[in-house]
Amino acid sequence: MSEVVVREARPEDDARVGRLTLDAFLTVYARKMPEVRYDDARKKDLLDVAAKRAHALVLVAELDGRVVGTVSLFKPGAEGTEAWIPGAADLRHLAVDVDLHGRGLSKPLLDRAEAVARDEWKVPAICLHVREGAAGVARLYQSRGFVREPAGDLVKPTVTLEAYVLRLAPGR
Repeated sequence: MSEVVVREARPEDDARVGRLTLDAFLTVYARKMPEVRYDDARKKDLLDVAAKRAHALVLVAELDGRVVGTVSLFKPGAEGTEAWIPGAADLRHLAVDVDLHGRGLSKPLLDRAEAVARDEWKVPAICLHVREGAAGVARLYQSRGFVREPAGDLVKPTVTLEAYVLRLAPGR
């Protein structure tokens, strides 16, 4: 595989990133969790990359000049953040092109997001939520040092989201 380049998303990436995110959530999650359904509001949210870029750092992974992955990182206190720890960043919407799933493309995205949070933003932690029952997703984050923190769980009308946190040490 060619070298993966991780960079900040630009307006011209919005349509590709939105479609990639929606496709990944609908396809990959559907295979692993067939009971999961996305309503129109959730689909619209996943497609609206411009709104995410207004409140978060949206990163993309490029392979041979093509956007093949994305993740969003919200600063502490940003609109849309679900971080429960004061001063923490919030990681959301990690997605990889469905045709390239399982090839390690999430690693460079997460490496960069963690480096930004730790080294540039100097936040004490990164918070994230994983849909209850998404054991494979939880394992991915746990393999990177995220730990389960039930105090940050979110119980919404249609879904329960389990909280995980990565405590950051400067220069780690």
